[in-house]
Amino acid sequence: MKKDLLSIADLNRKTVEHLIEQAWRMKKEGATPLLSGRTLALLFEKPSLRTRVSFEMAMYQLGGHSIYLSPEEVGLGKREAAADIARVLSRYVDGIAARTFSQETLHILAGNSSVPVINALSDLEHPCQALSDLLTIYEKKGRLPGLTLAFIGDGNNVANSLLLSACLVGMNFHLASPPGYEIKGEVLSQGKRFAIRSGSQIQLTNDPYEAAKDADIIYTDVWVSMGQEAEAKKRRRTFSGYQVGNKLLSLAKRDVLFMHPLPAHHGEEISTGLLDDPRSVVFDQAENRLHLQKALLVKLLSNPKVSGK
Repeated sequence: MKKDLLSIADLNRKTVEHLIEQAWRMKKEGATPLLSGRTLALLFEKPSLRTRVSFEMAMYQLGGHSIYLSPEEVGLGKREAAADIARVLSRYVDGIAARTFSQETLHILAGNSSVPVINALSDLEHPCQALSDLLTIYEKKGRLPGLTLAFIGDGNNVANSLLLSACLVGMNFHLASPPGYEIKGEVLSQGKRFAIRSGSQIQLTNDPYEAAKDADIIYTDVWVSMGQEAEAKKRRRTFSGYQVGNKLLSLAKRDVLFMHPLPAHHGEEISTGLLDDPRSVVFDQAENRLHLQKALLVKLLSNPKVSGK
């Protein structure tokens, strides 16, 4: 059967651990042309640097090809219905990586596609980012279970996927966010179910210093994401006490890692110069998008394509 990755909740712990092991091996040993003759469509509603380049290079290194489809070319849901686009692309390519404004669009694409659909970012989740973050943490710490990740800021798509992935593999997850900007309720419920099985602990607070105390990883993201430009002034005021800098990092463990998915706004969610701090592994995160996505693409695209619906 066709398999998609629309949410971290589509995975189990064994699969996540396997992806991390495979990605780590590919990073050390190099990739082989396991996807020779395969093609991935990059169907994007939002602009991208890391997501586009990492997927294109992943397919290239695996011996395959990619086709970038911009918003202007496709008009997803505007010029042509998402369901029709999925049915057409299924006749041409072996997989679709979609970067969309709405999670619902991803479900429509997956429901009408006979090839795997990968969530390359939506308003609800960013699973490829979270999985590559786990790879980075494993690479730096040598383990995942029992570590504590503290996310400081907006309970956004990255935070949602990090909560689910952390609780799936046995990591503790702390979130400090202003009132009204917490993790989505349905995501929190799923995270709690994962935490019961893995032994993870979830802590939600409005106090960034409480969340950061004794953390192994401090993670933050931009305060204003794409599509939220109209709220920019309000968000900057609301999040002004949530900047990550030396004072907050000093409350974490001495060997704390600082993480950010990029792009970063210096002087807003992070203090100026923090990306170059010895505790920062931000550019390792960016590189690991490539390696984790290679492992994911091999898993999803290795099977022969099902004929179009």
